[in-house]
Amino acid sequence: MSQHLNVDPLEELSKQLENDHLGPLWETLGEMVTKEPTHSMKPYLWKWQTIRQHLLKSGELLTVGRKAERRVVYLQNPSLKDKVGFATETLYAGIQLLLPGEVAPSHRHSQGAIRFVIEGDGAFTTVNGEKTYMEEGDLVLTPAWTWHDHGHEGTEPMIWMDGLDVGMVKNLCGSFFELFDEETYPVKGIPDGTISRFAGVGVRPIADRKGKDGYPSPLINYKWDNVKKALEELSQLEPDPFDGYAVDYINPTNGQSADARIGCTMQMLSPGMHTQGHRHVHSVIYHVKKGSGYTVINGEKYEWSTGDFFVIPPWHWHEHGNTGEEEAFLFSINDRPVMEMVGLEMEEVYEKNNGFQEVERIFQP
Repeated sequence: MSQHLNVDPLEELSKQLENDHLGPLWETLGEMVTKEPTHSMKPYLWKWQTIRQHLLKSGELLTVGRKAERRVVYLQNPSLKDKVGFATETLYAGIQLLLPGEVAPSHRHSQGAIRFVIEGDGAFTTVNGEKTYMEEGDLVLTPAWTWHDHGHEGTEPMIWMDGLDVGMVKNLCGSFFELFDEETYPVKGIPDGTISRFAGVGVRPIADRKGKDGYPSPLINYKWDNVKKALEELSQLEPDPFDGYAVDYINPTNGQSADARIGCTMQMLSPGMHTQGHRHVHSVIYHVKKGSGYTVINGEKYEWSTGDFFVIPPWHWHEHGNTGEEEAFLFSINDRPVMEMVGLEMEEVYEKNNGFQEVERIFQP
């Protein structure tokens, strides 16, 4: 009886709640409502030489068609290895190879997708019947639930980055997929029609003044020459202290993110530039279009060069440095549009050491 009297009634209640698949909030509130973002995701960096080597090998072994719709090597964050294809908790990035004469069959899915062209030319993407040719540095949109296929009319291998909100859609249990009845979706109109409509930055056709709900973006191909020119013009002004000279890809009809759920940004770092540290809630996948430098993430230095990929988790301090003799260009995708949409986006400036982190270690992939 004395042993029974020593049992803590509150502890006993907790055990009974657990047996009945209930829980005591008074014990777990701090785990559910944390003082700041917490997660198990870690930063990582993938070297382009390794990615490209595996990708080209897959080109020798795998034929694209109905049995294998896409030839893609994706980034698997080792801290999220139990979640297939997750580079961050919300975002996926894959590197796709299309060889001359191949066709990647038409399909659609509830995940939004972007394509950033890394090398090659002569390939095209068709989105709901509009055909657009892909050149190095272009950003091509394939909005959620739009029919899209890829073809290659050129003579050399074509490689691009695929960015999708795989983790976000999976976590929200909203994934749907459908294969088109035919290999390709019927082409409508002239190739690159929307490029002709929205050729100028900051202008739009008068036909788009009214009656548009803003999604998806009517422009599906953001040409690299236009983006580079915008960055060069921006470089005449003071740089952003955290991102250097940077531009967001936007929907020309409403000024919002080009894709409603996936933010896309291109930034340029001048030679010798070292940005100040900050952190934010949204996660980011970076691709180094050109240049060499490093990014310090929570005190760890990640050294990058042309073609590399790296990820920054939510609420991690980070800053960038250009160690090359020419401008460095970093393309990135993020989940900021959704974080802003649901009111969760926050940002904080690193104030210690004049805004620069102390490097405690150097990352080795």
